[in-house]
Amino acid sequence: MTTPLLHSARERFSFDLQARDPHTRARAGIFRTPHGDVPTPAFMPVGTRGTVKGVLPRDLRAVGSTMILANTYHLHLRPGEFVVRALGGLHRFMGWDGPILTDSGGYQVFSIKEGTTIDDDGVSMRSVVDGANVRFTPESVIDIERKLGADVAMAFDHCPSNPTDERECASAVERTRRWLDRCVARHRTHGGEATDQALFGIVQGGVFEHLRRLSAETAVEHDLVGYAVGGVSVGEDREQMRAAIDIAAPLLPEDKPRYLMGVGMPEDFFDAIERGIDLFDCVTPTRHARNHNAFTAQGRVNLRNSAWREDPSPLDTTCDCTACTQFSRGTLRHLCQSNEMLAGMLLSLHNLRYFHRLMIDIRAAVFTGTFTELRERTLRSL
Repeated sequence: MTTPLLHSARERFSFDLQARDPHTRARAGIFRTPHGDVPTPAFMPVGTRGTVKGVLPRDLRAVGSTMILANTYHLHLRPGEFVVRALGGLHRFMGWDGPILTDSGGYQVFSIKEGTTIDDDGVSMRSVVDGANVRFTPESVIDIERKLGADVAMAFDHCPSNPTDERECASAVERTRRWLDRCVARHRTHGGEATDQALFGIVQGGVFEHLRRLSAETAVEHDLVGYAVGGVSVGEDREQMRAAIDIAAPLLPEDKPRYLMGVGMPEDFFDAIERGIDLFDCVTPTRHARNHNAFTAQGRVNLRNSAWREDPSPLDTTCDCTACTQFSRGTLRHLCQSNEMLAGMLLSLHNLRYFHRLMIDIRAAVFTGTFTELRERTLRSL
């Protein structure tokens, strides 16, 4: 089933829902964009400042990446959206010809608390580069994202600092609703999806069912290309995160991609996919790699452990990445112990390959109706 998302985007963005797991709400599809197709479920590596740390674009493609993420706030600070545009736009700037999504900077509003003030018009915050004041409004964020030129631009939202504070979450939901109205209006003044850039709305609401429901219902009124569930993995426990997805996901359109923001552990993928989520992003695989931790079919491995000092075996016998096919655990441990740059690079490639292979396996399991069996088998190894 192929459903055009907006008339102006008929040949640019669509979501083909291809299969459903008979026992859960897990689904498999293809998100079609101007820069290529994204089979879902999919994990998007994070290239915050225009690069996925330690990984060449050609290697991203080789390990299975289809869509990557960059950050509006950080690229606005350095080098600036005008520089990115002058250098050919974000795809050329990053050396990546596949789909790109830009986060709006809403998470930085949440995470950079010192010197940050939020009002109904927008946000004032300090630059992490030079301490200067930075002003973000829904309109300015859409303008920045337009100049950056990613395939998908995220709306500017308010992520509450405490997802269990009902008053704060209610205020954030209302502000997110008003800001989305303004983002949509600004996006459409730029030509909307006719200009090869889609806008995704974000659902907030913390751990509160009535607020998640309200936020989802007001967001889908705009009939956008896709929608994200935000404000998760920000202090609530795993059960509360599952509950938030349980509420929000069924309220989002079946024929459009659903994106869970900032979630990146394998167990979380299974929780979310069985509730109908399609897209994920997180720094987990590359950050763990730089800390010399690897995800493997046999469980997580700390490469600084002395047990691997003379181990000639591959890091993961099931993996086809460069780290596993050309290096031993003993060699990788030496590189980690010596703080060699290559250690983080190889482990980043491996962890990304692990994440992408997991998504490929999950997608196949949805088609064959074996998602639950795969979940149980995978989680036993973690």
